[in-house]
Amino acid sequence: QVQLVESGGGLVQAGGSLRLSCAASGSIFNINAMGWYRQAPGKQRELVAIITNGGRTVTTNSVKGRFTISRDNAKNTVYLQMNSLKPEDTAVYYCIAEGLTGDYWGQGTQVTVSS
Repeated sequence: QVQLVESGGGLVQAGGSLRLSCAASGSIFNINAMGWYRQAPGKQRELVAIITNGGRTVTTNSVKGRFTISRDNAKNTVYLQMNSLKPEDTAVYYCIAEGLTGDYWGQGTQVTVSS
């Protein structure tokens, strides 16, 4: 089992910044990649960004140039630096750890961007 604890969400004005953190514990040897999804009200959950153990990243087009994913392997933590936030970025952001035997999800953290 892998446990994920997220932090860093909140309310910010458009154009502002937030940094999300997700710390993994438990069977971390099982993890291939970590990342972030988000789900806005009435919409499907969508990939935001993901980073592999080797450091390769995938970022969805709508946040490229504004969001940066990174990880600290020593701390088993993945970060999402979000700059130039827009109201359409408002969503619950979920951390994911992709493991050899399945995926693990965090509890979600709310990000609200006011116009």
